[in-house]
Amino acid sequence: MLKSTLFAISVALLACFSGSANAEQKQTLGDWEVHYSAFTSTFLAPKVATTYNITRSASKGVLNIAVLDKNTQAPQAPGVTGQVVNPLGQVQTLDFQKITESEAVYYIAQFDYTNAETLRFTITIGDEQTLKFNQEFWLND
Repeated sequence: MLKSTLFAISVALLACFSGSANAEQKQTLGDWEVHYSAFTSTFLAPKVATTYNITRSASKGVLNIAVLDKNTQAPQAPGVTGQVVNPLGQVQTLDFQKITESEAVYYIAQFDYTNAETLRFTITIGDEQTLKFNQEFWLND
């Protein structure tokens, strides 16, 4: 439970205080409210990154997804798969790690990027819904 709480707190703080990263976003897909946030891995505290086996690097990003029932706001665990495509058409399959705590379920995955690169994300939620979004990433020094 402490590990999940650390990750949730880190992502929440990132969304609130980081001007360099996009804050959490959400889309309603069918019966679900899908919250997502993609950010550079260096925004995570070293202890949190180590806990979740996330490599902190200026060229590695993290995608965090949480799925809630749109009516009750109860956490859902429909399974998440996806890929990210760079401007050259190179595809990276996202390997999601499921993080569960008593009141939350998160899916996280890591991906590579280069400077000033707009990535296209396609995420399948369960068997029926698709989340698509683009986001630009910059290398941090």
